Amino acid sequence: MDSRFRRRSRLADKSSFSRVFEKADRSRDKMFTVLYRPNGTNQPRLGLAIGKKNCRLAAGRNRIKRIVRESFRQQQAQMPGLDLVVLNQAAATRASNRVLIESLEAHWKKCREHTEDEAGKH
Repeated sequence: MDSRFRRRSRLADKSSFSRVFEKADRSRDKMFTVLYRPNGTNQPRLGLAIGKKNCRLAAGRNRIKRIVRESFRQQQAQMPGLDLVVLNQAAATRASNRVLIESLEAHWKKCREHTEDEAGKH
């Protein structure tokens, strides 16, 4: 399985982000808020909304984005067809990489389980 983070794995335009923001399920902790919504395909797609409000320095925002992308890249083979948008919380700026990765793994697991539960209901 090719586990690179390719263009087709990204939310690329405003309408894709808007669709997720408009009606999404949510997973939240001290580090991140993850909004997710089924996209009707087998391909999970990731969007990042890492804001200045919670992380002033560009280097810090870039670090968070790298960690999120890498975590998603490693997990995408197990992810169902979801559009996901990751937003940072203020605590993520000061957290270690390990804490951020553990937080994201818990979010991915919750997204998978919730989606599987929803699929089972139908």
